Order: sequence, then C-alpha cells, then structure tokens
Amino acid sequence: MFFRDIKGHIKVKESLVRMPAENRVSHAYMFVGPEGSGKFPLALAFAQYLNCEAPVNGDSCGECASCKKYSKLVHPDLHFVFPVVKTGEGASNPVSDSFIREWRDFVLQRKYFNLTQWYNFIGAEKKQGMIYTQESQEIIKKLNLKTYEGRYKVMIIWLPEKMHPTASNKLLKILEEPPAGTVFILIPDNPEEVISTILSRTQQIRIPPFSTEELKEVIQEEYELNDEDAWGYARLANGNIVSARDIVEGSEDLDFFFENFVFLMRKAYMRSLQELVDWGDQMSRLTRDKQKSFFEYCLRLIRENYISNLKEDELVYLTPKERGFSEKFAPFINDNNAFQMAEEFSSAHSHISQNGNSRIIFMDLILKIIILIKNR
Repeated sequence: MFFRDIKGHIKVKESLVRMPAENRVSHAYMFVGPEGSGKFPLALAFAQYLNCEAPVNGDSCGECASCKKYSKLVHPDLHFVFPVVKTGEGASNPVSDSFIREWRDFVLQRKYFNLTQWYNFIGAEKKQGMIYTQESQEIIKKLNLKTYEGRYKVMIIWLPEKMHPTASNKLLKILEEPPAGTVFILIPDNPEEVISTILSRTQQIRIPPFSTEELKEVIQEEYELNDEDAWGYARLANGNIVSARDIVEGSEDLDFFFENFVFLMRKAYMRSLQELVDWGDQMSRLTRDKQKSFFEYCLRLIRENYISNLKEDELVYLTPKERGFSEKFAPFINDNNAFQMAEEFSSAHSHISQNGNSRIIFMDLILKIIILIKNR
C-alpha cells in the first residue's frame, strides 16, 4: 500500500512520513477516525514505509524485497489481529492466523471495509465474532521473535475494542514493556470501548472523514458517474467511503435496514402489536453488530425526516428510495417526538452494546415507538 494511492489525508500522511525521518517512531499508535475513513490503508502504507529499503519522495519505493512482500501482505515482520468467529469444527478459541488466508484475500480486494463486510466474506454474517483470549498468546509469541527482514515488527490490530477482556489485559502488559523494534498500530471504530489504560499507552493519530469532494472523485472514478450523481452519493455518504459504495451499489444491508425501518414505523402507527412482537423476535436473532447498525440507520432516518419536515431540503441526505418514503412520512417526525425517538434508538443501541437482552430491548423500543409515532 502506498500513501499516494490513498485519497486525501495530506496532513496525516506528511506527519507519518516525518516520524522515521526524525527518529520519532513510537512503539504504539492508535489511528482514530470514523468508519469508512482512510485509517486502515494509512496504517498499511505506514507499515510498508517503515520497512521500505529505499523510500522515495515521501513514499515506499515499491521495488525492494520488503515492498513486494508487503504488496501481498506476506512480509514475515507484518502481523495482523482482527475479529474472528468460532467455526464449529472444534475451535473453541480461534485466533487470527486461523483466517489469515481469507484476511489477505479480503484486504487485497478492497482498501476500505467494515466488520459486516468481513463477516460476510468469511460466511459468518450470522455469528458474533471477537478477538479471543488465545490471541494474546499468539501476539506474545510473534513479538518475542527477532525481526526476520525488516527494521520493525509491525502488529496491526483492527478493532481492538472487540478484544476479550483477558486479551486486552495481556496486550496492556506488552504495551508497557514492548519488545525492541516493535510497532503496534491499533485501528478502532469505537475508541471509547477500548480500555482506558491501553488508550493512554498509545500515540493517537486523528484520521478525519473524507470530504464530499474527495468521496465524489473516488466513486466517480470507480463507477463512471456523472458529476451530479457522484456529488449526490458522496454528500449522502457523509465522509464514509464504505457507505458511499454501499449506496451506489444498493447494498443488501442498506435495503434490509430501510425495509425494516418502514415496517416498524407503519406497524407502530397502525398499532399492530402482534406483528411487531413477531418482528422484534426476528430482529433479536440478528448479530449484535447488525442490530447496532440498524439502530444507527434508524437514527439517521429520524434526523433526515425531521430536517425534511422543516423544509430544509438542502440539508437532507436521503437515497431516492428513502426520499420517496419520506415524502409522506416526514410530517410524522416533528418537534413533539423527533428527539424522544432519537433518544430511544440511541438507548437501544447502548443497551445492545452492553450485552442486554435483545428481545427485551426490541420489545421496549416497539412500545415506545407506538406511543411516540402518534405525537403529531
């Protein structure tokens, strides 16, 4: 991965390039930014740059043995940790290396991705994954070895908030006394969920979302869109390149969330309690990550419909399908209920994150929405 292949983030790239030049390479970084920003490709580009044998013009050369191995993610001093799932084949405590071939294929196919896409890629969309306890032993074993070829052993940990508490505590000990020549790069989506003692031992690099213009250029190049369509999709994605691609391609998840939001609102207005109870049971069987994504989607639509109801069309970010529904639905989201609805979806999201009972959470949400949807 090259810095030059990553759109935008100019100041971040300049800062990362200066660090080895000024002998300021830290042993632990945390690349903090929203989902769909350039934090993962930046981490890869930085790791490749650190071990490049002949950097040129503030970037890796791409020609040395190290760069060629990095291009295939097979450099012996490059290690990955990421959420995995139990396969049902007797692996009660799987580790990242159990899925390393799939991981390399997945990362090489796309620069930007999210957890749902990773689970879908390995056929685990209905499973709840994490970074299991045994992973900490693998980290210790790998980092206690001497570097094979590069100047640094680089350990990239994607979504450290998914670590089992035992693994997090052992990682903390390694961060306190890291082996020589080790560089950790932690890439969370929700840094507030990473234990505070790990946060305090990393140098945080802030990665901003993409600008609308940057997103427009990316999707226009990839999908050969005209200026108007590309700008509309980019504006709707709100800085998230993963969302931008999902919107352009009409992803199954986006359609699923839209259909279930519409069902919830229509049945709540009709007070069809039994249908909503059955719906809540079905939704409670989704993975927690997908449940949280659904609540985030609902929050967005509540916000957009409220703004639409205020006749501030230039501030409304909706897909054509969403806009068609909102033409009739927006009047139901107003000063009497918009903020309460947003609070209920936020609360449900929080309770799911805290491992609350999904069925009870959905049932409680249904009852609240039935009451609030009538407040016109």
